Amino acid sequence: MKRFVRFLPAGHPEKQPPKVAQKILTINVKNKMNRIDRLFQSGKNDILSVYFTAGYPKLDDTVKIIKSLSDHGVDMIEIGVPFSDPMADGPVIQASGQQALRNGMTQKLLFQQLKDIRQVTDIPLIAMSYVNTAMQFGFEKYCKACAEVGIDGLIIPDLPMEVYLADYKQYVTANNLAYTQLVTPETPEDRVRAIDDNTTGFVYMVSSASTTGAQQSFNDAKQQYFKKIESMNLKNPTLVGFGVSNKETFRAAADHSRGCIIGSAFIKLLGSCASIDEAVETLLARVK
Repeated sequence: MKRFVRFLPAGHPEKQPPKVAQKILTINVKNKMNRIDRLFQSGKNDILSVYFTAGYPKLDDTVKIIKSLSDHGVDMIEIGVPFSDPMADGPVIQASGQQALRNGMTQKLLFQQLKDIRQVTDIPLIAMSYVNTAMQFGFEKYCKACAEVGIDGLIIPDLPMEVYLADYKQYVTANNLAYTQLVTPETPEDRVRAIDDNTTGFVYMVSSASTTGAQQSFNDAKQQYFKKIESMNLKNPTLVGFGVSNKETFRAAADHSRGCIIGSAFIKLLGSCASIDEAVETLLARVK
């Protein structure tokens, strides 16, 4: 059953009064540097961020996957929260999300699985979810729980920037979370700059206007898009995602950004390899 975004009107009891929000911000402003900022400020290039769906292939694989990716030298990890109607996901990630939901994955369970994750790794972790998932959990509560378990940033592809700025940015900022939005080849330049001005962490460059899915190469038009965004000299670093699956696509994208995000190619390997370590090792051999 599809669920719909519920944007709360001013004065709704779930909306936090400005004075309370300011108090929370004051408490959290002394937090140490966000791990995402630390990664990009290190000067490292050819960054590899890997996406996986929490609860796939097995319900209890979440920490095992994070540990294996971290142990094998991946730079950053995106933890996908499965959702029944994922608008940006291609068939591979959709199928993994459906399996994760059948396995019993929920947002509450994911936070329980991640409660000791900072004893396992210190690399940046990003929660990628759809707005309904965060809203059902309670957006303020969601941000607080992310910070408590050690999540460093959020990606919510279906939350409009204007709504985020008006109603939800205060909770993200109060919990020292980075907030990343996506741009595509069709995003106008002024919109790209507005996204860059109002988000943190990095700008997620989607390689095409379609859904996720591995590609064997990037054509000239896509490479011109990478070059165009590079030439804009944005304040945030950029990473390219959607379609990166091998050395050719990784190199074509990373030559004009700080690195790449891989999702579908890794999900396929998790479903076909004998072990999580084998899936990670196979992925790294293909792209590095």
